[in-house]
Amino acid sequence: MSHNPARRLFVSAAFCALLAGLPVAIAGTFDLPTGRTDLSDADLKRVADVTRPTSDFSKAEAYEAMQAGAATSIDPVTEDSFSHISANIPFEEEQNFRLGNALFRKLWVSAPSSTQASDGLGPLFNARSCMSCHANDGRGKPPEGGPSATSMVLRVARAAKTSKEERAIADADVVNFPDPVYGRQLQDLAVPGLAAEGKVAVTYTEETITLAGGETVNLRKPVYSVKDLAYGPLDPATTISARVAPPMIGLGLIAAIPEADILAHADPDDLDHDGISGKAAIVRDHRTGQIALGRFGWKAQNATVRDQSADAFSADIGISTPAAPNADGDCTAAETKCLVMPDGVQKRLGSEEAPGPVLDLVTFYSENLAVPARRKASFAGTLRGKQLFYESGCISCHVPKFVTRRDSTETAQSFQLIWPYSDFLLHDMGDGLADGQQVGLASGREWRTPPLWGIGLTRTVSGHSFFLHDGRARNLTEAILWHGGEAEKARNAFSSLSKDDREALIIFLESF
Repeated sequence: MSHNPARRLFVSAAFCALLAGLPVAIAGTFDLPTGRTDLSDADLKRVADVTRPTSDFSKAEAYEAMQAGAATSIDPVTEDSFSHISANIPFEEEQNFRLGNALFRKLWVSAPSSTQASDGLGPLFNARSCMSCHANDGRGKPPEGGPSATSMVLRVARAAKTSKEERAIADADVVNFPDPVYGRQLQDLAVPGLAAEGKVAVTYTEETITLAGGETVNLRKPVYSVKDLAYGPLDPATTISARVAPPMIGLGLIAAIPEADILAHADPDDLDHDGISGKAAIVRDHRTGQIALGRFGWKAQNATVRDQSADAFSADIGISTPAAPNADGDCTAAETKCLVMPDGVQKRLGSEEAPGPVLDLVTFYSENLAVPARRKASFAGTLRGKQLFYESGCISCHVPKFVTRRDSTETAQSFQLIWPYSDFLLHDMGDGLADGQQVGLASGREWRTPPLWGIGLTRTVSGHSFFLHDGRARNLTEAILWHGGEAEKARNAFSSLSKDDREALIIFLESF
């Protein structure tokens, strides 16, 4: 947790009560933990003290620049800043990281192929590799008039129609229901001899927002549709939701945050009447089948990095894994030609196109991509922006700090003080950002709070500055101004700041 093992920390009884008390109603229903079991009472007090938001903005907090604890990368800032290994990973595990990196970049090909360990692509797909969507392990972007939407996908699904379907969602057996023809995701590419499902079409309308002092900002509102559908129309009940690929850094540390500490920030009934609820995403761990806290994906639909990786293998590339063993990928019964295309399963290697060792290595790589160190965290302008960020209420959802589990299975993620600036809960973000698509317990207006670490390096790593779940925001100011619903108060506070203060808050975000 600290580079100074002798450091002593203390806490108020009120915060301990928060850690132990608020999640009970939520966790009791789903049998989730209501407190940390990995810490002694003394350590619990230390953790609660060190994670309490600061009220002193005269200087940077201790270890604030090392936002991923000892795992933080201090390598020079380049386009590869999101591709470094966690700084504290044991030497004997570095080979697994390199192997996982190679598999993350691997281009899959259609079956049959002479490269049998690399075939099985599709038959319908959006990308040929993980890196195709997560270029430089960074953030995806909307098509912007280009020939391909590789780093943005269109999820197609509907909500429950019957009481039986509602029960399936309530029990976390499914998150929603796929389109009967196009499945759960529109695939805009296909192997030779098969027609792709269709193309994403996006048009924008502009809205002008006037800020304090008279400055104006144009927000672009996207309207999504599909064109060139090869297998008939979408079902009338199907909703469409555009998603860009999120950055890959810090995932293992997010996985190591204790469920109880995330649940401690949940207030689904807004019992404290602050206008911020925060709802836990309850899902199933696909490996164990057990109820777990969702924390990965734009609507927190996956509990683990392994599940998130398997979901991408299946839906994006059409590659089967032990967690998603269907070699036909997202092909449906209505796509009969797709179902008879050859697959890439090699029985001598396993029962899936990407057998267990492949999924495990990609998962390990994804869990150990380092978060870069903050820049200029102690500068006066950054500290002023930090104070405005806190005072505007942004930390109600963008919770600054956590301490990871002491008993984490990966030593590199064990007992680290981290600064993701997220509560990893679902929040109603208002009509403006609503996609109308239910995903598990997340409604069509709710999104998981994304972590902010690395956000200031988006242009350096990914070559653009598009933000939010669909990349509609062209800069950080636009991203803030799209916040509505539970975040409307914080958005209004930002809009009411002077121009200099708004710029200071943006400088703070750019330091991540």
